[in-house]
Formats: sequence, C-alpha cells, structure tokens
Amino acid sequence: FWVRRTIATKARKIMAELVFFTGTMDCGKSTLAAQLNYTHASRGRRGIVFTRNDRAGAGVLSSRLGLEVAAVEVTDATDFFALALAENSKENPMDFFICDEAQFYTRDQINQLAHAVDDLDIDVFAFGIASDFRTELFPGSARLFELADRIQVLQVEALCWCGRRGTHNARTIDGVMVTEGEQVAVGDTVGDSGVVSYEVLCRRHHM
Repeated sequence: FWVRRTIATKARKIMAELVFFTGTMDCGKSTLAAQLNYTHASRGRRGIVFTRNDRAGAGVLSSRLGLEVAAVEVTDATDFFALALAENSKENPMDFFICDEAQFYTRDQINQLAHAVDDLDIDVFAFGIASDFRTELFPGSARLFELADRIQVLQVEALCWCGRRGTHNARTIDGVMVTEGEQVAVGDTVGDSGVVSYEVLCRRHHM
C-alpha cells in the first residue's frame, strides 16, 4: 500500500490538473462525477466531493440514474483554498476535489480551485453546464473555460424532442418555455410562479 501511495503521490505532484467536464443536461456529468470519486477513492486517494443546488437537496450529489453521494454543500462563503490548506498535510495529503454543479460557483471560487491545483498539487475535477436557459454563460463556467488545464465535452449526447443533438437548456414553468428570469432556479421544484423544469433542445427549437 505504501509503495502504491508513494508512486501515486509523485504522479499527482507532476500531473495535478484543473479539468472541466461540461455538456448539456442529461449527458451524464453527475454520474461521471460519482464514478470518478469512487475510482480515485478506491485507489487510496483522499478527496472531497462538493456540490451546490442539487435537485436532491443540500449535501448530496445525485444523478438522474439514481446514484447519490454525500457531498459538502457549497455556498458563496465557501473558500476552497482555505479548506484545502486546513485539510492538507504531508502525513495525510489531499489528493482530489470533485466539484459538481460548478456552474453555480463564483468566479473567485474557481480562482481558489486553480490555486489548490497549482500551489497544493490537488487535482480538481469540475462538472457543470456551460450556459443558462437564456444561452448566457454562467460565471463559474466562464471562469473554468478561462482557467482549466483541460476541457472535456462529454460524449453522451442528449437529444432534443425532434431527434437532433440537444445543445441548449430550456427552462419551463408549468410546461411553458420561458426566456426571462433569475439565472439560477433549481429544476423539478415548485416556485412562486409554478413548477420549474428544464428540457434539452437543439438550437433551432430553443431559438
């Protein structure tokens, strides 16, 4: 175990990265996040799972396939670099962060994650959609596009109702598509104006 741990630690120090996995809804981002956490943890790597505004509630990373993983709920007050410093030590180093729903993180928090990669050699795997229901980039996603070492567009393609490749996330209230409103509204919930849901559409039908 200690031989494997030493080899893994050396590799981590050479290859720590900030990786942004992105795609539309229903393309498997949260499923992959849960799988990556399992894969790294099963090899003796120490990590923390984070999420924000998951439809399953606070402190849970969930996927539409039914997978659920306990997670730390991110708020605007979360300081990733301070947390990494507090958790990291030579005797028990922190190896990775899984950051789901990263589109909801602030630009400063993405900067903090980049510092954790560069200064503490912690791998950061961030997952999130790029743009909102108005086709505008989320601040967190925009900063990840600017800073990430690698950007991976997930290959499981979501489909529009017409059969074309889904590229845009549409918000509906009581089944009717809307194009105005607050940028953040959790799906599958009941809001003041009705039931908020999301649907993946091709560009043609979103426009």
